[in-house]
Amino acid sequence: MKLIEVSKTEKLKTLRVNPYFDELPEAVLKDLAAVTQLREYERGDVLFWEGDECAGLHIIESGSVKLYRISPQGRQYIIAVLTEGATCNEVPAFDGGTNPVNVEALEPTRVWVVEAHTLRELVKSNPEFALKVLSKFGQNLRALVGKVSEMAFYQVTHRLARLITEMETIPHPHWTQEQLAARLGTVREVVSRSLKELEKSGAIRMEDRRIQIADNDILRQWTQPYN
Repeated sequence: MKLIEVSKTEKLKTLRVNPYFDELPEAVLKDLAAVTQLREYERGDVLFWEGDECAGLHIIESGSVKLYRISPQGRQYIIAVLTEGATCNEVPAFDGGTNPVNVEALEPTRVWVVEAHTLRELVKSNPEFALKVLSKFGQNLRALVGKVSEMAFYQVTHRLARLITEMETIPHPHWTQEQLAARLGTVREVVSRSLKELEKSGAIRMEDRRIQIADNDILRQWTQPYN
């Protein structure tokens, strides 16, 4: 990790367009800018580890990161892949607890970090900011419920079809079958069988070990709970 020297003007520009801070008074933004850092990571660098003390709210300036946890058996489960403009580590930044996940850079990545203690003090002193934080937490909770429901109601092949559809609209690095399996909460062998099933149906084709959509209509049928 390397700290990048940036001007206060650059920090303020970033904070003004972030959904957490875009409605705050200029004086408050200047206080936040004073406790905001820009950090640079290489591919494979870990931004922070699960269980460690929280440094603050992370805002992705450029590049991409994966949020993941490790099972007792050593399997990795990718919770999310975040790209430019996304935020992460909100929960410990605002509740004072430890980091709930591990975060790793998938490519050269720059991340803004806003100090956690200052954010918690701002929640106490600014009711409008506190309401905005609650609203964002509500959105995150709804997204989490959606993920749990997907794992409960969709088989792996259907979940893989949905993920392939998302990959067409969201920037992402080239994922291996192991990474796809981690993202879906399964193992590589199951992903391999599901890819073959989707290819046999005509939904996708594999070219140079990359997934290409062959028929959007067929793929869309696979995104439903039952095909």
